Amino acid sequence: MRRLALIGLLLIGACGGADARDAAGEPSFAARARALDGDTVATDFRLLGVDAFERRQLCERDGACWACGKAAQDSAAHFLGRGDASIRLSRGASYGRPVATVSVGGADLGEWMIRQGLAIPQPQFLGKDRVRAQLYDRAFAEAKRSRAGALAGKWIEPAQWRRGRRLACEN
Repeated sequence: MRRLALIGLLLIGACGGADARDAAGEPSFAARARALDGDTVATDFRLLGVDAFERRQLCERDGACWACGKAAQDSAAHFLGRGDASIRLSRGASYGRPVATVSVGGADLGEWMIRQGLAIPQPQFLGKDRVRAQLYDRAFAEAKRSRAGALAGKWIEPAQWRRGRRLACEN
């Protein structure tokens, strides 16, 4: 699997702004990290303004459950496999992880996931970024029209699924 390269990392008051710079004035952010090997560290980012189906989440299509969460994970992996990712951090954190927009070759991962019907827009988290909110709304409308991914059947918003709500086919 291709590792992400952080290209043109722009910090905009990362994680609330207080820790946007370290003692030497270098850009920094707080995040949980894990060792991939002795000299390689990885951290996770939540996509800004997007909520994708959870890895173990199921949706219903044609009367049967299907692994929409696994499809979302596979779709994101496919997108990221196209090339080096550019990650732009935003303010705040979600579920203990920094929030960012991610793009590959100028294409936005959040928009891609929404257009595939594997994520829903969360405009309330975009703040003043009206351009991105409109882009995500248009992608969602197109995904609904074309019945892409989970939008071809029954689904539960990922936030509701995380709280324990399930479709009848999951029981």
